Amino acid sequence: MFYKFDGKQPTVGIGTYVSDTAIVIGDVRIGNNCYIGHGAVLRGDYGTIEIGNETAVEEGAIIHAPPQDFCSIGNGVIIGHGAIIHAKRIGDFAGIGMGAVLSIRSEVAAESTVAEGAVVKREQKIPEAVVVAGNPARKIRDVSQKERDFWALARKVYLDLAHKYCSLGMERVDMP
Repeated sequence: MFYKFDGKQPTVGIGTYVSDTAIVIGDVRIGNNCYIGHGAVLRGDYGTIEIGNETAVEEGAIIHAPPQDFCSIGNGVIIGHGAIIHAKRIGDFAGIGMGAVLSIRSEVAAESTVAEGAVVKREQKIPEAVVVAGNPARKIRDVSQKERDFWALARKVYLDLAHKYCSLGMERVDMP
């Protein structure tokens, strides 16, 4: 569901799938070939959310821009199920694990991974190509080639899924 708010309305790129059960409000700009999953909430009500191309926002994720600021999410990012994103910036090809929290004005650099359930504190900056975990999030190692390959496969899975949803659609089924 798309909502205009305070004179601003969402925009969606070519080949992008946004679930009918997602809520997208206000100044939200979604790139091409993205997947916005069921139950995701993207609130651009008092800030701007920009999502790059080929990015996946999985089911139940919440994204909210800081007041009068941007939440910039790069190209090829995967945001896991139930993650809470109130960050200023997520770099290209980053992976945000299920249930992770990126607090107000935090930043995650390109190719970094935030582990499942990790908490990136307010204004914390995660450097490029590292894996962080815990609360607060701390570097546990550099990103390996195996992890890069995993995230590349995950991006392909979600890109293919977005295209399938766009071409086939969903059909509501009434159950007895």
